[in-house]
Amino acid sequence: MKLSSYLSEDKIIPNLKGDSFEELVSNLVDEVSKVNKQVKIERSIMKKAIMKREEEASTYIGCGIAIPHARLEYFDDIVVAIGFPEKPVFMKALGDKTEEVKIIILILADVLKNKNILKIMSGISRLCLKNKAVLDEILTYKSADKTIEILDRTKIEIDHNIIAEDLYTHTPSPAKVTNTLEDIAKRIIIEKVSGIPVVDNNNNFLGEITERELIAFGMPKHTTLLNDLSFITIGEPFENYLVNEKTMVIKDLYRTEGVITIDKEASLMEISYLFINRGVTRIYVVENNKYLGIILRSDIIKKILHI
Repeated sequence: MKLSSYLSEDKIIPNLKGDSFEELVSNLVDEVSKVNKQVKIERSIMKKAIMKREEEASTYIGCGIAIPHARLEYFDDIVVAIGFPEKPVFMKALGDKTEEVKIIILILADVLKNKNILKIMSGISRLCLKNKAVLDEILTYKSADKTIEILDRTKIEIDHNIIAEDLYTHTPSPAKVTNTLEDIAKRIIIEKVSGIPVVDNNNNFLGEITERELIAFGMPKHTTLLNDLSFITIGEPFENYLVNEKTMVIKDLYRTEGVITIDKEASLMEISYLFINRGVTRIYVVENNKYLGIILRSDIIKKILHI
């Protein structure tokens, strides 16, 4: 089924009113209730479910797009609605920056339809985050008929098999071999990550740089050969690191051994197997050696078990 098949003109609101994200979502549900009897009956419950999910983790995905959603008991349907805010409303993005919400895409579905929600969200992400020209065209018109026409033209299919392409993200963005130790340390702290993919200038995947490599660089070399450091009473770790953090680049430090890569068609079963049996917390999605994105172990929890 095409992504456009989930939409109808009466569920696309060109001038959605609201002074906050919560008001925008509430008003979008109200608009949908005008054309869907079940939504009209249960809209109060739906609003609470949507905002509860929002409090647990923001559904803002960047580029001006938010995808609020809720799974509901006894709602044997999938409703997708789009709202274009009438006036600027801002949401918190990565790095505590604020960005204007330009499109709100609401998804309401039965509690057992995780796959459907994830596949629709994945289709929207692929369309809007990987094809800026299409997003710009939609935002230029902000009309119901044009939005459906543009989405129909993209021919993005929504099937039922969850694959790596549905799960990977672009956060954290890749590091380059010319980044310094200080660059990486700052990113690990600010972005709250434990590892960062490394690519060359042509976006070829090289490996990863993690907390472990930074700590290892700070340790005196001879200590890596010892099993017990309790008898060492002189010397301090990280002297070498602190002296070189601004000039030492990660070219010879990033890790290649034990780094797991898969292609974008890898199944959810394969991904889950690798997480469980290889003991990794990050899997990198690569196609023809070009870096596409990263899947974290926590993504399985967030996107499959707690969508």
